[in-house]
Amino acid sequence: MSDTETIKVYDARAKDYAALNQDYLSSDPRLAAFIAACPANGRVLDLGCGPGTSAGVMAEAGLRVDATDASAEMTALAAQIDGVNARQARFDEITGDGIYDGIWANFSLLHAPRSDMPRHLQDIHRALKPNGAFYIALKLGKGEARDTIGRLYTYYEEDELIDLLTTAGFTPLDRSHGKGPGLDGSVSHWISVATHG
Repeated sequence: MSDTETIKVYDARAKDYAALNQDYLSSDPRLAAFIAACPANGRVLDLGCGPGTSAGVMAEAGLRVDATDASAEMTALAAQIDGVNARQARFDEITGDGIYDGIWANFSLLHAPRSDMPRHLQDIHRALKPNGAFYIALKLGKGEARDTIGRLYTYYEEDELIDLLTTAGFTPLDRSHGKGPGLDGSVSHWISVATHG
């Protein structure tokens, strides 16, 4: 994420966001499936980790968790969770070759500009071990827009997302659809895709 206004919103509302997602993510079957797709004691990256809710569940499951977020306040919350190695970083700072057994990007890459998405996906693919698990969730739609509290979103249609993933070298395995409220209170439709590299 590189949009300054979006980062400011997350810095200001980090605790509100944590409260909104705590119960939902801890019982998310998609997160359970991601954990199951990673080897015991595997190394994983929670990309755009927010307050570290998902990262904490991964750590409790025995995974070695690195977590990154562009928001200093979100990173500080994630760093308080046992077993989570959190650091402040933007999507452009994805580095490493074949170091992760899995990468989890749950409603984070939707804040990246559309023009940057192919590069980010290539960096993620490179950072994964062969056949490593990758999970991505985005909001469905077209174009880019700010929500009522100022966050910038890039929306994707399903076919476009699948094309981007396959072009970057991923094999889509499972898709989920749903809708739910966000931090601004509005309800959005979303898609998630589980893949391997």
